[in-house]
Amino acid sequence: MALEFLRWELMLLEERVRVQERRIERRVLRDTQDPFDLPREEFVFMFRISHELAFDVINAIRALLQGQRSSGLSPEVQFLVTVHFYAQGSYQRGLGGNSILNISQPSVSRSISGVTNAINQRLLRQWVKFPMTAVERQKGREKFEAAPQPFEGTLGAIDCTHINILAPIVHEEAYVNHHGNHSLNVQAIVDPDLKILNINARYPGARNDSYIWSVSAVRQGMEYHFNNGERRTWLIGDAGYPLEPWLMTPLPHYPEGTHQFEYTKKLCKARNVVERFFGVFKSVWRCLSYQRVLMYAPDKAGRIVNACATLHNTRIHYKLPNREEDLDVELIGQNMDANLEIPYYIDQQGGPRAVAKRIQRQILDQFDNLRDREDD
Repeated sequence: MALEFLRWELMLLEERVRVQERRIERRVLRDTQDPFDLPREEFVFMFRISHELAFDVINAIRALLQGQRSSGLSPEVQFLVTVHFYAQGSYQRGLGGNSILNISQPSVSRSISGVTNAINQRLLRQWVKFPMTAVERQKGREKFEAAPQPFEGTLGAIDCTHINILAPIVHEEAYVNHHGNHSLNVQAIVDPDLKILNINARYPGARNDSYIWSVSAVRQGMEYHFNNGERRTWLIGDAGYPLEPWLMTPLPHYPEGTHQFEYTKKLCKARNVVERFFGVFKSVWRCLSYQRVLMYAPDKAGRIVNACATLHNTRIHYKLPNREEDLDVELIGQNMDANLEIPYYIDQQGGPRAVAKRIQRQILDQFDNLRDREDD
């Protein structure tokens, strides 16, 4: 009996030794194969960011990651593991076996959670900011006026896109979108440089675009500025949004050659930047791609979207190029389908909508004046 017990103890001891040896091997491999030693092009392909950007972000969130050292991973490795997941769209198990980031599956999971939370806590509001001061808003309007496809008075282009997620346990039906998938319906507002001015990843896929806009803080801010005397300042959206004094939308079904047709054509060309943004966004951060599913609960999936949005704006600041050939083609069709949803109108008859129609009429009158000058 004692011999059997001793044999059992020896087997357990051998297993513990093997586990420890594997941990040491992985740690040695990480030390000898430092991802920061990769050439710039290979590093950017793998992580979608440069060495310089990686170091700057790591230093900004280092204090929040120091407490995660129980896994034995440095803040540098935690960050690169997470950004590799964002960039490649790999599921955690495949990422854990990567030859450069050779770490255990539980460590991958903890890294993604820790880094995602740290970016949301420390960097999101710093890098994703809607223009609120008079100076910021003037610069925003000037940027759209000077854009290749200008639309005077515009601060940003707004639209929503679906990010597929794991079917949640609570209120599962609320997350089923018009494609039949479980998703978040994510609102974004961008400028002509594809910089994100606002990201809202809190709402389930069954909510349509205009509802999300109706309860958004940005709408309240735009209304506040209008009520305090600001004029000729708006966002531009598609026909799925309600016309408001601070949100211009198309006038569909008018024949070519009319002022309404020209207005709609100009508006749609200008707001195309948000469609292009979604294509770039999901192509750079493949975990958000239409072909992928974020295997997380809605709140964590939303934080991952926020983290990717933050890194998207840092990429613009560091002048990292987007690879146009990688654009998510299926996404464009997805967004066009979403635009067919019936708008959630806040005030269909009077009030802001009536004021908005007068503003829209004033814009149309500009086409009359422009044509008269051309005729002269």
